[in-house]
This record gives sequence, structure tokens and C-alpha cells, in this order.
Amino acid sequence: MADHGKTRPSRLWRGVLVVSLALNLAVVGVVGGAMVAGRFGDHPSPRIDFGVGPLARALPDDERRAIGRALRQDSSLRGHDFRGQMAAVAAALRADPYDPAVTEALIAQQAERLSRVQAQARMAVLDRIAAMSPERRHAFADRLDKDRRR
Repeated sequence: MADHGKTRPSRLWRGVLVVSLALNLAVVGVVGGAMVAGRFGDHPSPRIDFGVGPLARALPDDERRAIGRALRQDSSLRGHDFRGQMAAVAAALRADPYDPAVTEALIAQQAERLSRVQAQARMAVLDRIAAMSPERRHAFADRLDKDRRR
């Protein structure tokens, strides 16, 4: 009977330690993921890029959000069903017999749309830069240099 009493606390402690280890690993994973994604420190959040790379990263968060809102409100960029396009590509890849021309046409449509979005994003970024005061433009250039050196 004395052995039975010893077994229960060790099982209980083992369970507590396993749960504690799992929680610690979850916290480490969340913090590590946030660090890798650039959500800690002075790294800007990577919300908008659209092919303007370092220029978009050097913009303050509020400027990038404003550009993103403007792009979402642009009626010429609406009406694209990305999920539907991906479903069409998947269907084309599964087709038997496979027709590479169908897949090529679908991917070409996506590339053309992406090109339009990138052009709009470039113009939006350039418009923001043109509207900056000399001081803000210099600070923007400093952020570009800092990002380049990283």
C-alpha cells in the first residue's frame, strides 16, 4: 500500500512537468516567431511590399497602412478572386490529359494582375514621398540607409 501512495504523486508531478514544458515551449515558439517576423525591436511590420521592397519597409507603419487602404479602395484593382484562381490552377494541374497552355494562361493572368497592383503600389509610394517635407524625406532616406546596412 505504501508504494501505491508514492506512485500517485510521481504521476501527478510528471503530468505537471509535462504541461509546464509544453507551455514553456509554446511561449518560446510565439516569442521566437514574432522575432523572426520582425515584430520586436525597431523593425517595421512587413504588411505591404508589392514589389517596392526597401521603400515600403522604410515608410512608417501609418504610411504603409494608408497605402494599403488606398490600394484596397482602388476600384481598378477589385474583382480578383485569388482563391478561385488558385482553384483553377489546381484543377488545370490535375487535368488528364494535362494541358500546359491552360496552366500557362492562368499563371499569366495572375502575373498581369500582380503587375498592375505593383504599379499602383509604386505610384502610391512615390506620391507619399513627393508629399513629404524635406525633413521627413531626409528621415526616410536615413531609414533606407539603416535598412540597407542591416
